[in-house]
Amino acid sequence: MSKKKKSLPYRPCVGICLFNDKGQVFVAERIDTPNAWQMPQGGIDKKEDPYDAALRELKEEIGTDKGHILARTDNWLYYDLPDHLIGKVWKGKYRGQKQIWFALKFDGTDDDINIATKHPEFARWKWVELEEIVDLIVPFKRELYQEIVYQFKGLV
Repeated sequence: MSKKKKSLPYRPCVGICLFNDKGQVFVAERIDTPNAWQMPQGGIDKKEDPYDAALRELKEEIGTDKGHILARTDNWLYYDLPDHLIGKVWKGKYRGQKQIWFALKFDGTDDDINIATKHPEFARWKWVELEEIVDLIVPFKRELYQEIVYQFKGLV
């Protein structure tokens, strides 16, 4: 790891593992990275409660915040950006993210989901089994997604 990367902080963030009635999880393909699927996530604003941030991010990214909390990760989960992305993502301010993840039960219907938001991030979406998410995410986030599966598998 480069000296510059070590000196950068982690960006505080939330992630949402959204479960439907069948116990499947919402994932969406990133517009900027074809074939890279992820769960909704985003930064926590200053003085914002992480749960409030999760609902806000859900609304901003998939057009709905219809969900209630089932669980949250015990601690922050971390990932580092690969060296080639340092300086290109988040204006070069961060080395990666520290995230609190929430498992939410989706209270809406598929018709409530609208990824054509004001600032779209996703090209398409689908429901998958929880264990599938690890193979769908970009390689540098796989370890983090394995931990999410481990912490939330008892909810399915």
